[in-house]
Amino acid sequence: METKKYSSYKQIEEELEILKLEREIYYQKTLFSIDKTKESILPSNSFSFLGNIYQKFFMGTYGTIFKIVIPYVVNWYINRKRGY
Repeated sequence: METKKYSSYKQIEEELEILKLEREIYYQKTLFSIDKTKESILPSNSFSFLGNIYQKFFMGTYGTIFKIVIPYVVNWYINRKRGY
C-alpha cells in the first residue's frame, strides 16, 4: 500500500471522515446480514400459526377429552397387540 502524503490537516480530517463512514457502512451491512441469517434459520410464521391452532385446540374442551381418552386408546391398542 502506498503511503499518502497530505498537505493540510483538512485533508487528513476528510480522509478520516471517509474511513469512519466506510466503517459504519460495513458495520451496518454485517448487522443486516446477521438479521437475514436469523430470519432464514428461525421458523416461519406458518409454523407459529400451526402452533397457535394446535394450542387452541388442545387447551379447550377437546383437549380435556383427548387427555382422558388417549390413555385408554393407547392401552387398548397395546393389549390388542398382546392378545388380551
